[in-house]
Amino acid sequence: MSSKLFSPLQIKSILLKNRIVISPMCQYSAQDGFANDWHLIHLGSRASGGAGLIIQEATAVSPEGRISPEDLGLWKDEQIEKMEQINRFIVSQNSVPGIQLAHAGRKASAASPWNGGRKLDETQGGWDTIAPSAVGYHDNEKTPIALDKTGIQKVISDFKSATQRAVQAGFQVLEIHAAHGYLLHQFLSPLSNFRTDEFGGSFENRIRLTLEVVEAVQSEWPENLPLFVRISATDWAEGGWNAEESVQLSKILNEKGVDLIDVSSGGLVSHQQIPLGPNYQVPFAESIKKETGMMTGAVGLITEAIQAEGIIASGKADIVLFARESLRNPNLGLKFAKELNADIQWPKQYERAKK
Repeated sequence: MSSKLFSPLQIKSILLKNRIVISPMCQYSAQDGFANDWHLIHLGSRASGGAGLIIQEATAVSPEGRISPEDLGLWKDEQIEKMEQINRFIVSQNSVPGIQLAHAGRKASAASPWNGGRKLDETQGGWDTIAPSAVGYHDNEKTPIALDKTGIQKVISDFKSATQRAVQAGFQVLEIHAAHGYLLHQFLSPLSNFRTDEFGGSFENRIRLTLEVVEAVQSEWPENLPLFVRISATDWAEGGWNAEESVQLSKILNEKGVDLIDVSSGGLVSHQQIPLGPNYQVPFAESIKKETGMMTGAVGLITEAIQAEGIIASGKADIVLFARESLRNPNLGLKFAKELNADIQWPKQYERAKK
């Protein structure tokens, strides 16, 4: 029986050779937003390692949108060149280069994890952060600035400009980051959005910024290329964004022409209670797929070939995104193909290890 994980997937004009996707993972290794050889080797090795789609880490649409000073960015034209080189290599490996565009909002201006991950002040290279409301992620940190109408328009415009650059850099899939407690998610959730204008309060108002960003991105992103949105299906906290709202938002995004919902969860509040375990987020992807008819991506503690095969074969999701497991093994696609007896093309340079 042929492997479903290694079956191709057509999304608009792009054909993924298999359903293995490398999840966007921050490397905290950029300088002034610029990609470098670390990113070339990190992303390139996973393309030669057999994955069908490689999504570049959360790439900030503005300097203040970075999680840390070492995040990748796409807010100026000079940042395009290195990403273009990386994408050429990914394509040469018969893989598809994707990008996740992001704004960290109140979770910005933090040190990289190996430097403690704490909030940085201006003397430490940090900056003022922005949010839907003047409420921080932690009580003991400097309060973010609540966005005014001009600030909201700047965010939308920054996503639009970054999309133009993503096109120039040769990305073939674009994902909008509306998950993990970053800016768009902060607007979605009543636990972080206390606004009383048209961007807060009702479900329709809380989703407004995400929809306006989608529209701005679509005005620059080619119609024939796939557009994904990553959401946190639930905040895992009482009174927060929930699975029913995620289905409702996904229906609207489907009508607006988004191709796939990348379904994660959590990240908004520090008091979240997540019941971690293998496949713990898969039911959210399955539910959205069933309720909307949309393509979905499953993530979270998926580490085995047979586990991923089961998710695709049972129709719970259309792609499986790997993060930590792909950090442990860049050649995930080659390894899983062997385990599932799928005969795939290896890089010529590695063929002698195929048997």
